[in-house]
Formats: sequence, structure tokens, C-alpha cells
Amino acid sequence: MQSSDLDIFDAISLEQMDGVSLMKRVDTKFVVNQDILPELLASLKSNYRILEIGGNRMMTYDSTYFDTRENDFYLAHHNKRTSRVKVRIRNYVESNLSFLEVKLKNNKGLTVKKRIKISQGEKKLNSEALSFIEQATLQKWELNPKLTNKFNRFTLASTSEKERVTFDLNLDYNGVIHNQKLAIIELKQERLNRNSTLFKVLKCAYIHPYSISKYCIGMAILHPDLKQNIFKHKLLTLNKITS
Repeated sequence: MQSSDLDIFDAISLEQMDGVSLMKRVDTKFVVNQDILPELLASLKSNYRILEIGGNRMMTYDSTYFDTRENDFYLAHHNKRTSRVKVRIRNYVESNLSFLEVKLKNNKGLTVKKRIKISQGEKKLNSEALSFIEQATLQKWELNPKLTNKFNRFTLASTSEKERVTFDLNLDYNGVIHNQKLAIIELKQERLNRNSTLFKVLKCAYIHPYSISKYCIGMAILHPDLKQNIFKHKLLTLNKITS
């Protein structure tokens, strides 16, 4: 995909995006081959604007994920528990911002993200961070860094609905890019709305929602000794989509 494929959109600033920050939301994910993105984006041009920061439309995200010694967060996802926790430090490179982020998913499919700003480039959990995690999850955890993940992202904001769409490319786990043609699309909405332009465009292309976790996929790739029955199937599916 070329940077010119993103130039077709009008821009929206980070400040203007505040109205669709959607820290409490419903997420719907899709996986596609990057080769279809130019045609897909052309279909979305009239209904979305693109986030632009300092002249950049393609952003870099650098994350460190944390889990327990027993990998409880990973296994909760693998075992299809409806209530799940994810903890990460994420560096938003072009924005020069870093946050400690806790994502909570409940049994109604609602995702709640809580975060606090931390020193740029921080990779460890200090006492303040651990206290925040405890308050956010209502539980004490002994957490260790498990995975580093980098990727490129561009973000679209709907001109008519309270929703935004992220496109994640070039997934890098511990320094190695996994599946260079893979693109993960994530639609973030206040409540599920299948009348979204993105939903309709993808449905016409026979692309349907697909549950995927960048953290869990990375753990399955890097740690083949972990329980990963369902993720083996997902990895095969991803390879098929991008072959």
C-alpha cells in the first residue's frame, strides 16, 4: 500500500478526534489482505476523514504487554472467557505520548479502556502504575513484561456516525514482522451498528467480522509451548487470507 492511498481523505486533527475517543465501546474486527486496501479506501472516501498528526497519516505504535507468571490474561482469551483483562504500556511515537492502558471486556461484549499518561518511552510498571491497574481491575496482580509489539496504524473517523476505524499493518513481534500482507481493521462504536458504511462496504466484499487479539497471536507465535489450540487455527486462517 502506498502513502498516496491515504491522501484521498480529508484530514482530522487529534483534538477533533476527541469526540470519538470511545473509551467505552463495542469493537468489531476484520482481517484482510493489504492488497485490497486501495479499493476499499476509495469506497470509504466520502464518509470518513483521516487522523493527521504533524503531517503524518501513518502512525507508529510501540507496545509492551504484561501478564501474570501463569499467563492468565492470555489463557482467559484462549479459553473464551467473556470477561477479560489486557494490560500494556503503549508509546504513540508521532504524538510523543506514552500511556499505561488497561482494557476490560465484559460478558456483554463491551470494551472499556482506562489509561494514565506516563513518561515517554517507559517500559516498566512502577508503584503508581500497579496502583492504577489494581483500581482499574479491582484486583491485585503480579505482572511481568511478556511481549513487545510494533505496528503502523492509520485511523479514520466517520463524518456522520460516532465511530472510528483503525487499520493496523506491519505487525512486529520482538523485532520480526509477522505476515507482511496482513491488515487488521477494527471498527469502534458506541453500540453495534451494522448500518455503518464500513460494515456495508466489507459485507459487499464478503469480508465478515473475525475475532483476533494482536497480543494473543504474538504469544502463540513466540511461545509454541503455550496452550494455543484455537490460535493455531487462527494463524492458518491468517496465512490463507494473505497468501
